[in-house]
Amino acid sequence: MDSSDYSALTPGHFLIGEPLLAVPSLDYLTTPCNRLNRWKLLQQQQQQFWRQWSSEYLNTLQQRLKWRTPQSNLQVDDLVVVKDDNTSPLQWTLARVIATHPSTHDNLVRVVTIRTADSTYKRPITKLLKLPLES
Repeated sequence: MDSSDYSALTPGHFLIGEPLLAVPSLDYLTTPCNRLNRWKLLQQQQQQFWRQWSSEYLNTLQQRLKWRTPQSNLQVDDLVVVKDDNTSPLQWTLARVIATHPSTHDNLVRVVTIRTADSTYKRPITKLLKLPLES
C-alpha cells in the first residue's frame, strides 16, 4: 500500500471504467421517464445508482451502533472519504490519515489529521468514511 495513493474503487469504475471527473449534470431523479430522451434516461439511472450507493454502502462503513460496541480506531495511512452533507458524493474527497489524536481520558480517536491531494487539515471521525482495503 502506497501512502501517497489517493485512488479507490468508485461507482465510476463500474459505470464508465474509470473515475468520474465530469461536472455533475442536472438532476433528473424527479423527472418522469416518459419525458426523457435516451441520454437523460441514462443520466437518471446513473444518478439513482449514486444515490443508492452513497446512502446504502457508504453509510455502512460508518456504523457506530451508539458507541456501545468497541470499534477499531482509525490508523495512520488509512484511506478515507471526506463526507460532506452539502455536496454530492461525486464531489467527496479522498484523503489519507496522517496523524491520529486520541483522547487523554479513554484513548479513543475522535479527531484525525488527513491529507488530501490539495491540503492537510483536521477532521472529526464522524465526517470520515474508512474505505476497506484488501490485505
